[in-house]
Amino acid sequence: MEMLAPYTTLRLGGPAREFAEATTAERLVSLIADADRTAVPTLVLGGGSNVVVSDAGFDGLVIKVATRGVSVSRDGEQVLVTVEAGEDWDPFVARAVREGWSGIECMSGVPGQVGSTPIQNVGAYGQEVSQTVRCVRAYDRRTRQVVDLEARQCGFSYRDSAFKRDLARFVVLAVTYALDISEVSGPVAYQELAGRLRVELGDRVPLAQAREAVLGLRRGKGMVLDPDDPDTRSAGSFFTNPILTPEEAAELATRAPDHPRWEMPDGSLKVPAAWLIEQAGFSKGYERGPVRISTKHTLALTNPTGSATTTDLLALAREVRDGVREKFGVTLVNEPVLVGCALGE
Repeated sequence: MEMLAPYTTLRLGGPAREFAEATTAERLVSLIADADRTAVPTLVLGGGSNVVVSDAGFDGLVIKVATRGVSVSRDGEQVLVTVEAGEDWDPFVARAVREGWSGIECMSGVPGQVGSTPIQNVGAYGQEVSQTVRCVRAYDRRTRQVVDLEARQCGFSYRDSAFKRDLARFVVLAVTYALDISEVSGPVAYQELAGRLRVELGDRVPLAQAREAVLGLRRGKGMVLDPDDPDTRSAGSFFTNPILTPEEAAELATRAPDHPRWEMPDGSLKVPAAWLIEQAGFSKGYERGPVRISTKHTLALTNPTGSATTTDLLALAREVRDGVREKFGVTLVNEPVLVGCALGE
């Protein structure tokens, strides 16, 4: 049996009963279809950067996506770039910056593979992939057909999508991004990044400058994979920023009148999870046995020595979640996909 821990950035997870690698989309579809016909449970594994696998592992077939390929075509003032699911994300972003393709530069340094980006609606520093996705090619396990889904069919919302809401249905094969042909970034939309660049919100900067600034910020938070930095042995941000209804926001205001917030277009309120965690008493470096909160970034839960178990990690996650809920009445939601395990109530 193949141990899954080496295939995840957390270095956690037990064995797979069966393991296979798919180097082509056709092979990936064939493996999934055969498993479905014989009722074998399957887990499709990309870069392992946004997943928490149980200590028991996975009692079925784990398919490692290793497809490769990038094709480019011109569409007016944009390029359409179709990328196979198994391509690593950050090298693709680096190429876009070199080629003068604008729209994803602020997502530099995000770990994982291209196929995961529409599932999670990956985003960072004011950009998210839903702003550039033109279509997603996927295998629909319900209809047993390969389908091309336009962006409007993907159900994108904050760190969410139709793919994530029904993980058992679609397997992403390739993603087509529509990127502007431009040597400058999109409008800088995140205050921390604007400060790093010493520009105003809404300004544009050279693509390479935006990328280097983002990488600098991410390195400072332990969010660029580095084998020499134990803080990067994580799944990135473990909790999403809560989005509160007006009623929930009013309740939080009674407990923390001066809390930071971002007003959303629909009237809801986004609150920084990192602030809630810190104010609930969980500082950077907070330890629980062999796991800890990153020493650089409050949202990351880490396995610093590689000796922890998934059980250890989830115990820390529950402690943080419950502490925030007790103090602020806000329930944090995990961002990584949990495989064979759960935070529970």
